[in-house]
Amino acid sequence: MHILIVVDEVSEWPLEVKGVDVVSASDYLLEPRYADMLGARVFNCCRSYKYQSMGYYVSLLAEARGHKPAPNVTTIQDMKSQTMIRLVSDDLEEMIQESLQLNNVKNFTLDIYFGKDPKGKHDRLASYLFNMFQAPFLRAKFAREDHWDLQKITPIPAMEIPAADHDFVIKVASEYFKSRRFPEHKKTPDRYDLAILYNPDISDWASDETAVKKFIKAAENLGIDAQIIGKEDFANIAEFDALFIRDTTRVNHYTYRFARRAEAEGLVVVDDPESILRCSNKVYLAELLAHNKIPTPLTVIVHKGNKDEIPNLLGLPCILKQPDSSFSLGVVKADTAADARRLADEMLEKSDLIIAQEFLPTQFDWRIGIFNGKPLYACQYFMAPQHWQIINQNPQANHRYGRVKTLPVELAPARVVKTAIKAANLIGDGLYGVDLKQIGKKVYVIEVNDNPTIQSGFEDAVLKDELYRRIMEVFLQRLEQLRLGLKYE
Repeated sequence: MHILIVVDEVSEWPLEVKGVDVVSASDYLLEPRYADMLGARVFNCCRSYKYQSMGYYVSLLAEARGHKPAPNVTTIQDMKSQTMIRLVSDDLEEMIQESLQLNNVKNFTLDIYFGKDPKGKHDRLASYLFNMFQAPFLRAKFAREDHWDLQKITPIPAMEIPAADHDFVIKVASEYFKSRRFPEHKKTPDRYDLAILYNPDISDWASDETAVKKFIKAAENLGIDAQIIGKEDFANIAEFDALFIRDTTRVNHYTYRFARRAEAEGLVVVDDPESILRCSNKVYLAELLAHNKIPTPLTVIVHKGNKDEIPNLLGLPCILKQPDSSFSLGVVKADTAADARRLADEMLEKSDLIIAQEFLPTQFDWRIGIFNGKPLYACQYFMAPQHWQIINQNPQANHRYGRVKTLPVELAPARVVKTAIKAANLIGDGLYGVDLKQIGKKVYVIEVNDNPTIQSGFEDAVLKDELYRRIMEVFLQRLEQLRLGLKYE
């Protein structure tokens, strides 16, 4: 493997690191031997990554040549995005406060060399920031008012590395190039690499560990090398051909950033960013379903101007939903007009718009699992004992979850399945769980969920291992289509 450090001028590189070639940006961009080089790792240490600068083109053309640049163009854009900086600051909130708590100043600068702090005090924070913004040399700036926030993150030009840090940089660079993070590419020819983003430590996971192992086995049987990754692997997404998210998705969350990064890198992605964005907002779903004449419970988009009209418009009891509600969280039942006003006021403090729906009591909700426009499984999710939802969020309840009954899709009511497919297709061609209620001959869509629950013994109760194989077959089909230069359908 060729390891290249690219700088504006070779004379600007003040360090001697064994096993690497230092080349100028102009040579890398213009000389045929670099264009034709196979399997190169390109560490872009140019002064600027500004759009259409030499540094920008080094990363851009490295990607076009099949090289692995650090930073890549997506990372360059992320470093410029204040939205991304804020999201990362929120994501690492606890770690930032813990790491910087003893600094009695209002501003703090952390230099990061290949994920390491030269002073050794903030290595954990440095490592996480390096994984988020993988560039060789980074400078992170923090500011404190009532708490510490990440304000800015920029590359450090090689010429600006303090002389006192030179020996340290040589040491960590040498270690990095020899480390397991920097392996020779051992991918078996004609096999694909699938990353499964999964966090076994959360309680509201999309799949349990047994189900995840079955996904891995099904993938292997189809010639796909699957492995579990975590949030710390953000910088390594480009090493894979596909990303399958089995962690709970939200927009202001690392799962959404993983999906965005993977899509930008050209991977097959489930759940894709657009599906996460669309499914996570109940206001969007309400408007989408209404516009396309999909039957739903009577629904009102609530704002401060009409909140007092909820009982008159829907009757009582009624249901109020936060736009980003999920797993029965953020969904409440108002039994009285006073409840409706109070609950609406509480929700409208967090969002300018919320959803109110008529209450349609049933023994169970239908859940139809759909992938690539085709139904995979049909479940009846029964209400939790003595409760109106399938999950009772009261931790004191003796039985918090209702039972699950899984049926062959062909035995589910045809109208339920047909309506579910129609609703899911409005979102996209991803993996969805459509929740519906059936009252007599009428079917109502409650919501369309990305990242649907697939747990061993429940959703797979009918198809068993075949369910996992069918899902992995769609990944394989899409990977093959991408390899042929086709947009998957």
